[in-house]
Amino acid sequence: MIGWVARRFAQMVLVVFGVVTLAFVFAYLVPANPARMVAGPQASPQAVASIARQLGLDRSVWSQYLSFLGRLLHGNLGVSFVLQGRTVASEIATALPYTAALALGGVLWEIVLGIPVGVIAAYRPRSVIDRVATFGALLGLSAPPFWLGLMLIYFLAYKVSLFPINGVGHPLIWYLILPSFTLGVGGAAFYSRMVRTTVRQVLRSPFIEFARLKGMPERTILGRHVIRHALLPVVTMLGMDLGYFLGGVLIIESIFGIPGVGQLAYASIATIDIPMITGTVMVAAVFMVLMNFIVDVTYTLIDPRVRLRRGR
Repeated sequence: MIGWVARRFAQMVLVVFGVVTLAFVFAYLVPANPARMVAGPQASPQAVASIARQLGLDRSVWSQYLSFLGRLLHGNLGVSFVLQGRTVASEIATALPYTAALALGGVLWEIVLGIPVGVIAAYRPRSVIDRVATFGALLGLSAPPFWLGLMLIYFLAYKVSLFPINGVGHPLIWYLILPSFTLGVGGAAFYSRMVRTTVRQVLRSPFIEFARLKGMPERTILGRHVIRHALLPVVTMLGMDLGYFLGGVLIIESIFGIPGVGQLAYASIATIDIPMITGTVMVAAVFMVLMNFIVDVTYTLIDPRVRLRRGR
């Protein structure tokens, strides 16, 4: 297991390094001059050249890349080109709590809505509950997040005034109910169908029949055998979703006016703020590979077969 963890950690470092390098290179391939973006459209060529020297943009891309790697090894993500005097790390640290709260809320909605509905529908196939769950899953998967978010804002925030229209405030959870629901409802619909299919397969397994023949209560079978086997694919998807959400969910943050990492990344791309672009991309990559690692470890803890295979 120690060897497996070491290999996974090395893979994580290589993936983050590759993603950040690609983001750095692609930022320079954009046909725009970051110095001109900072100076403004009316600035003189002399002013643009002066800003380029101040930002280090007059050097070669290779030289700038080596400087970037040197700063990164010391934990320095650089200073924003546009937000003058403000570091990339401080801006991300300010935006990340909002994105983290939104991501956790979205995953919570996926769990609360998706898993119970899937289990109930699996135990009552072709019933009214199953048909309603299927129809609700179809609606959840079909509704575009931007449309659903706008509808929720219009009816529940504007018409009824039950929730804030947009932005953040105190208490934060009250401002995140609609955004997190919009973020999680599609995943909840998908999980409900996946859990239903998995539970149906587990219920037809021989060991479930044997447990019933022994007189084991159905509640014990559900908690000890069915849920444990049905959660294996859910754990993978939840981990991926959380990593993706933590990287910044641009559409949801834009609709509801949440100043998270997604909004920060969008603003940096619009202004060719290279340090901010690479910083936000690195944060997204770190969360994705970290959640992949956590999912692998969770798999090892849940399934003894995986633990034995990786321990060899």
